[in-house]
Amino acid sequence: MLIWPLRIIHLTPPGRGAIATVRLEGPGALDAVAADFRTPNGRPLADFAPGRLIFGRFGTPPGEEVVVRRYSDEAIELHCHGGRAAAAMIEQVLIAAGARVMSWRDWAATREAEAIAVAARIALADARTERTAAILLDQYQGALRRALGEIEAKLHQGDPAGARRLTEMLLARAPLGRHLTQPWQVVIAGSPNVGKSSLINALAGYQRAIVHPAPGTTRDLVTVQTALDGWPVELCDTAGLHAGGDPVERAGIELARRRLAAADLVVLVFDRSRPWSDTDQEMLVAWPSALVVYNKSDLPAADDGRPTGLSVSALGQQGTEGLAAAISARLVPDPPPPGAAVPFTREQVEALQRVP
Repeated sequence: MLIWPLRIIHLTPPGRGAIATVRLEGPGALDAVAADFRTPNGRPLADFAPGRLIFGRFGTPPGEEVVVRRYSDEAIELHCHGGRAAAAMIEQVLIAAGARVMSWRDWAATREAEAIAVAARIALADARTERTAAILLDQYQGALRRALGEIEAKLHQGDPAGARRLTEMLLARAPLGRHLTQPWQVVIAGSPNVGKSSLINALAGYQRAIVHPAPGTTRDLVTVQTALDGWPVELCDTAGLHAGGDPVERAGIELARRRLAAADLVVLVFDRSRPWSDTDQEMLVAWPSALVVYNKSDLPAADDGRPTGLSVSALGQQGTEGLAAAISARLVPDPPPPGAAVPFTREQVEALQRVP
């Protein structure tokens, strides 16, 4: 990894935001910033004690309003208006002064001495919820490193069975670790007009999917990202599964089936007010591990000995909290306690799989 003597690191993501932060590190950082920074009273940047927040303007007059914090002569941060323009201008001025842009991931790697801490620090930037961030923070603070040390110690002590037990415990948490930065894929499927779109909207808490009484309204995949019990989830609304239909509708059904094949969890939705049909039974056979839901519980039920499942009313907001809890329990049946070790990268899992 090439580290330029004078490097620019964008500490906030690109795009619109309230504040953007640009960090300059390396020999000559103070002089490079001071050359284009002006305080309202003309006082030089070098006169301010480290740690102070200093307001001024940066760049060709009149310049951009910034707040500068000088950590040392070789580490200075400039906080400017959010968005791309102000940060890009600061970057160009500093490049002209001899600096080079360094990715924040490479920069983060230079701040840590241990590989797991580096990976956790980078992964924390992609954590979608407070719950997943807390698990990654545990790994950053050494939970996984200590667990790997225990495995290594047991191998040195001649206890391969003990090492294997610890390894299997960690590998059992690997699916959870993979989703600490990527949402679980939950696909809502069923026949036309059983209320799949209404159920998506109820779980998301707002109307994302189109709801219409005409069969086959949903012909494309509609996704919404949300959190259920603190776990990041992408809900996918699919075309109603049935035979026939026009070419566009059939294409939507085929797209739905491909998404179902890749799902972490399938939620099969049936209309409780309709008699149980051969088509319903075929779907249950096709996805035997699916979570079964009976929608429209506010209507009279068709009593025909159908399989057990959760009863909800998406329109009446009845039973949706229980459904959210059931989805969460299926995705993470055994949540790790605080401070537990969880492998969260492919390389970590592969290393555990090689433990004898």
